[in-house]
Amino acid sequence: MELTYYGHSTFGVEVGETSLLVDPFFANPMTDTAPADVPTPDYVLLTHGHEDHIAHAAEFSDATLVAVPELAAYAEEELGFDNAVAGMGMNMGGTVECGDTFVTMVRADHTNGLMTDYEYSAGPPVGYVVSTTKPTQETDAESEAFYHAGDTSLMSEMRDVIGPFLEPDIAAVPAGDHFTMGPTQAAIAVDWLNVDYAVPMHYDTFPPIEIDTDDFVREVRVTGSDAEVVVLDGDESFIL
Repeated sequence: MELTYYGHSTFGVEVGETSLLVDPFFANPMTDTAPADVPTPDYVLLTHGHEDHIAHAAEFSDATLVAVPELAAYAEEELGFDNAVAGMGMNMGGTVECGDTFVTMVRADHTNGLMTDYEYSAGPPVGYVVSTTKPTQETDAESEAFYHAGDTSLMSEMRDVIGPFLEPDIAAVPAGDHFTMGPTQAAIAVDWLNVDYAVPMHYDTFPPIEIDTDDFVREVRVTGSDAEVVVLDGDESFIL
């Protein structure tokens, strides 16, 4: 599994012959990549409807869309998508097979308004666990799993469900504070998830969410977590 960070909360994920793009938003200072420079992914995963997560989604409308039904309906009507997973959106707790991956939708604690002239409900915000095998109650040591937390606060579901049952190896957690968790809560999330690697995201895009990532590294250490913090530059990749 190869992850490419395009800044803010935008990640490319490559698993075997399958490519996914999470929350396409390239108008951020951490990336030099334009949407046109990104090969069309097989799947686009949207965590919620805020502009800094869907701004460039329409440029990848040939991909298969993964989102909650309400946001999927908006994307099909207004962003040009006509190929949502299984002909419709999915919802929290569900797992769908996406090429060489399995995508499980999980909760996120945030808001999800659409700043448009249209009367749409975007449904609840979510996160995703992308894994190489379908999650079961049996541990699969060979499986690889990436948790994209979306925009969220700290929530006990990370400790009680996502960590022990979906078993992510690496987690991208928002750490910019103000609109999401800051370094302290993000570090607690890393500890609760029991991951091997942690990547901060959703920071330094605009002034309210500027942080010193060393604070996040220190806070992870304070929890006693053994996770290795991987601070990725924009357009940098990491192979799990």
